[in-house]
Amino acid sequence: MSRRTLVAGLAMATTITGLSVPGAAAEQAAVKFPSSRFPLGARSAPAKTMTSVAPGIDLYDVQAGSSTDGYTVTVLMPNGRDAGSREAAETTLAAVEATGEVASMQRLVRPQVADAPEQELFMIRVGLWSFEQRAKADKMAKQLKEAGLKVKVDYLGDDGLKTTGPWHAQVLMVDARTFRGSYAASLGTSVAKRETVSSMAKRGGAVAAVNGGFFNIHTAKQLRGEPVGASVVAGRLLSEAVPGRAAVVLRGRTARITELKTTITAVSQDGAKRVIAGVNRAPVAGELILYTEEYGAKTPAVEGTDVVIDANGRVEAVRVPGAAVPKGKRVLHGSGEAAMWINEHLWEGWTVKVDTKVRDLRKGRTLKLTPDLHVVSGGVGLVRNGRTKITAKRDGHDSLNMILRRHPRTLVGTTRNGSLIVATIDGRKPGVTVGANFIEAAQFMRWLGATQAINLDGGGSTAMVVKNKVVNQPSDGRERAVGDALLVLPG
Repeated sequence: MSRRTLVAGLAMATTITGLSVPGAAAEQAAVKFPSSRFPLGARSAPAKTMTSVAPGIDLYDVQAGSSTDGYTVTVLMPNGRDAGSREAAETTLAAVEATGEVASMQRLVRPQVADAPEQELFMIRVGLWSFEQRAKADKMAKQLKEAGLKVKVDYLGDDGLKTTGPWHAQVLMVDARTFRGSYAASLGTSVAKRETVSSMAKRGGAVAAVNGGFFNIHTAKQLRGEPVGASVVAGRLLSEAVPGRAAVVLRGRTARITELKTTITAVSQDGAKRVIAGVNRAPVAGELILYTEEYGAKTPAVEGTDVVIDANGRVEAVRVPGAAVPKGKRVLHGSGEAAMWINEHLWEGWTVKVDTKVRDLRKGRTLKLTPDLHVVSGGVGLVRNGRTKITAKRDGHDSLNMILRRHPRTLVGTTRNGSLIVATIDGRKPGVTVGANFIEAAQFMRWLGATQAINLDGGGSTAMVVKNKVVNQPSDGRERAVGDALLVLPG
């Protein structure tokens, strides 16, 4: 008779609303590092070191918690995931028991967020070892692999369930009262190419910078710097919005968090109109796509039509796709129906207007695309009007891995008086720093005083640069090249 051990996993609360921020109802005179205890784990007093970076800009190195987590071996479900339904878990449990090993079924709840309900899931795990016994977990994993099972060694601090930490964070506070610099976005040398934050910061003359939003890892390798969401650099829309997704709108020394929608339309001199589906990205068949000189790659070499447009909107040339965007020009590219529209309405020598609108959905108005406007697209909304509001489903990240499990995070928030808070929480470093899940990230930003906050790209992309030095500990062991960056410029 097989030995079956059913162990109830640690259950998360179905809703975690975050911490209340002392004095949050009152108007803040300035942004200040909180005097209350660290909001995660045992809520101990954090150790912090403050460095004055420039007038109005302070950097805090923050450490809290201690390491008590160990290791286990997770057996993957038939679909290759580490958690699934009870039925899938029971099938996986039986497969482990057939090898003669004892496994446990752990129940966990992916907590409810603002736009997605809680979800009950199960994991199959073998063994439990202390932090110092990692080698034993590796040995068990090897045995199970040799028995034909797909497994991985998991550090329990990564689970997103109860932990004591530790946490290591960098917090940059930019005081709206005394800051005399400005903010900007950077896509590096081109939209298509990825670049490190430190490189973009140096080129832009930034006193501080962090990585921006998610970039497209599901496109051709040479195009993977493309932001997934809105990007505006110096008033030029270089990537269209994912409708309704959060972003940071920067103008001069002001920063706002809102949701955006972009509408781009080509209007020929004969009055014909067609929606431009995207900017500086690979097209889907039949789409009309706009490429700017910042693209840094050739238009798609597919059957279709390109038209080169000069600065005055004049169609300078009609050409076969697959060439670069000339300096100072733009290119409209179409295939299928879009190519037919180009051939009918964009003749050489004609003019075309590219009508571009970026709409602030919170204020219900169109942003003026002036040279001082910059936009960095966010990943997931975390805090709205002082309350935790995690919009994981709307923003395309409503999975167990993204909501519950801990990862390195790059976070940005604004306070009641318009000050900016930018933070990185390092992770994936067992015994050193565990990172945060979405719920913890929201708690952390509220603790810091943010009344609006979003999650930017994280994981190995998380990087903060201050005075040309990477001040956090990227989980890859070095800086990763990313799609864009948020820059803090000196006065």
